[in-house]
Amino acid sequence: MAKKVAGTMKLQVPAGQANPSPPVGPALGQRGINIMEFCKAFNAKTQELEPGAPCPTIITYYQDKSFSMDIKTPPASYFLKKAAKPKSGANNPSREVVGSVTKKQLQEIAEAKMKDLNANDIDQAMKIILGSAKSMGIEVKG
Repeated sequence: MAKKVAGTMKLQVPAGQANPSPPVGPALGQRGINIMEFCKAFNAKTQELEPGAPCPTIITYYQDKSFSMDIKTPPASYFLKKAAKPKSGANNPSREVVGSVTKKQLQEIAEAKMKDLNANDIDQAMKIILGSAKSMGIEVKG
């Protein structure tokens, strides 16, 4: 018989750095999820990722207090900030440029994010990442 789903929740946890302190501990504890079991499982699954990279995680918890998690790739903005190295964010992104990335860097980011993007091929994925870059005030150079 299938487990009965009690609910789902979303958390953004740094890769390999889940610990029972806030915000992770209280969010899991109030839903009856074993906090240490989650931390060990999450850290084991994210050890191949760059330490500290923010990982959006969808946690499905069941009535028998067990859980399953779906860990997504870090947000595009994280990769763009890493590539462009802006000193600060753009106050007016449509007019102000705070950094730049090359088309090759844009393609690498699109390839890394491909499994979480709603795109059929790499060109469409690059357009999605390009839109994120423009909204952050980062220009793309040929």
